Amino acid sequence: MELTEEIARVRAGDGDPGRLVGEFRRAVLLVPVVDGGLMSGFQGGIRWIYAFTDEAALARFAVKRGMPATEELEFLAILGARLVDGVVPGLDGPTGVAVDVADEDGAMLFPPVSGIVPDAVAVDAGTEGDGR
Repeated sequence: MELTEEIARVRAGDGDPGRLVGEFRRAVLLVPVVDGGLMSGFQGGIRWIYAFTDEAALARFAVKRGMPATEELEFLAILGARLVDGVVPGLDGPTGVAVDVADEDGAMLFPPVSGIVPDAVAVDAGTEGDGR
């Protein structure tokens, strides 16, 4: 099953959260790069890295952000697992991943909690982590 299919199942109430995280970790995600860094936003004290399941989803995001259709958006293709296990721990503060955020019915947030990000940077890890 693909990540987009599992997101749809979870959103419909039929999915399995463990399977969703597994699909996320196995998926190749497209992450926009701006000024040499990964594009992200902040909400509720959390940095959210924007990631997309395909170029069409990334293009919809660019249009909604008001980027000219003729402007090419640079992106990094990266496995979800590598993003949360390798990139997130190197960032300052709690960081999650927002997938397909331009798609109202297909977006999914992967917050910085145990089981998604390493425990050392999970906000719910208590005194086990560094308290981010």
